Amino acid sequence: MLEELLKFTYLNKAATFSIPDILTALAISLIIGLFIFTVYKKTYMGVMYSSSFGIALIGMNLITTLVILAVTSNLIASLGMVGALSIVRFRTVVKEPLDLVYLFWTITAGIIIGVGLIPLVVIGSLLIGLILFIFVNRKTVDTSYIVVLNIDDEEAETNSLVMLKRDTKKHIVKSKNVSKNNIELTVEVRLKDSSVGFVNKLLDIDGVSNAVLVSYSGDYYM
Repeated sequence: MLEELLKFTYLNKAATFSIPDILTALAISLIIGLFIFTVYKKTYMGVMYSSSFGIALIGMNLITTLVILAVTSNLIASLGMVGALSIVRFRTVVKEPLDLVYLFWTITAGIIIGVGLIPLVVIGSLLIGLILFIFVNRKTVDTSYIVVLNIDDEEAETNSLVMLKRDTKKHIVKSKNVSKNNIELTVEVRLKDSSVGFVNKLLDIDGVSNAVLVSYSGDYYM
């Protein structure tokens, strides 16, 4: 009776893994994760860099590799993983669309490493990193800004729009708020170059009491 019970213990049902294979897969996963982290750090376009997100990319790559190793070695484990992951809900808001690229890249790399397609993940990661370096670090010709003007009268408004038309590549009036005391004008502009000195010129126009320049990173169309 005791022998029959021991046959159904957890240790007897546990799958045997090759330790060198596990260490090799995790080592490759760590290298690829560090590469993805480096590309993310070099191509980050914001001001406040989040180191925790970069470290999360490395950890996610390692965890995904472990999950795929377990799934490919045991059918019961694969069914359990599907059930467990189906109830997971991520509440963290992704602020930048490009961050989704790194998240999917990390997860995909972990899956490919887990199934043993090492040349695919190495060549694919190198190409993806090169493409991101080329396109993300490429400086755009047009710089988009929002100009907010506080104007006293219509004459100053006309002179301001003439000046914007002359010193910018393109301008579009986004909103106009009129009160008894002044006019607030919001204009989207594309600069001809990186110089923003035209804001000081706007203040020199009679009737312009205040001028604010705000960087605008939204999408716009030709």
